[in-house]
Formats: sequence, C-alpha cells, structure tokens
Amino acid sequence: LSGFLFADKCPRPPATEFADVTAEMYPLETKLYYDCDPGYRRNASMYPGIQCESKQQGAVWTYKLFQCYGEKKMLSTAPPKELELTQKPEREPRSPAPQEQDFSESKQKDFCGPPKAIPHAFIKLPQQHYVGQVLHFKCQAGYDKRPPTSGITTCKEENGKIIWTPLDMRCTNDS
Repeated sequence: LSGFLFADKCPRPPATEFADVTAEMYPLETKLYYDCDPGYRRNASMYPGIQCESKQQGAVWTYKLFQCYGEKKMLSTAPPKELELTQKPEREPRSPAPQEQDFSESKQKDFCGPPKAIPHAFIKLPQQHYVGQVLHFKCQAGYDKRPPTSGITTCKEENGKIIWTPLDMRCTNDS
C-alpha cells in the first residue's frame, strides 16, 4: 500500500487576501465538490463530490452522475450521459514549477490531475488538504502593484510536524 493512501491532514493553508488559489495535482484522499454556475442548479439527488483514490492504474478521480440544469429546468446544452466511474490519470503537458521538482514519476501515481470539466459547473477548492498538496497563489487583477505577485506553498511533514512552506507574496491595491 502507498504511504499516501491514508494521507495526513494539513492545517489551514496560509490566508492571502486578494489572491486566487489553484492546484494542478491533488494527493490521494482529496475530495472535491462541483457547484453550478450562477443561473444553473443541480437535481438535489445528484452528489456533487469526487474523490482521488488509488486504483490499479494509479491515482484516479471517482465520479458519480452530476449535471447542472438551466433556470427554466432545461437540461444543459450537453447531452445527458453518465460519467465514467473513474478517469485515467492525467498528466500536465507543461513542466512543473521548480518547487515541485521533488515529485518523481513514481510519486506521480499518488496524485490525481485536474478533474473533468462539466458544462455549467465549477470545482470548489477543497476544505481539507493532505500532505503533498501544492497550492498556487496569484494576485487578482488590480491587486498586484508590488512583486512577487504569485507564489507556491506546499503542505509537507517536517520534523514530525505538518506545515505549509512559507508563501512570500502579498497582494495589495496600495499605490
């Protein structure tokens, strides 16, 4: 069994005002939730959650049927279809940032790539993060007067404590 299978939970990530946070890879155990765009909603019986799990082919997201409907109860423009229960591991074509170089190819199997896009839906950032999670912060437009305007923090175990690496950035709209 992989050491990441029962991953350790991270404390809350560093709060950075006026910044957008994204992630490109998610450790095993991560749960993400879809939400519908404004003007769309889901049927109450549809579960919006997905989870990164270890399967024979590596780390994969497990999906259930999820769709967003328009206000007039019309189905989204995409034809209705059941999502496959798992997706193949996805690889980002771009090279990783320097801080991520320590993720060797053998470790990549313990991480899921970006989840599937669903028409009229978006993914909410997880409430709970696990060791190995890398978060990318970027100042929102209008709040990036002084560099650095972007940064990366990683949740890792260091001397028996689980910490986020320091995030050396500040987003401000001061002139």
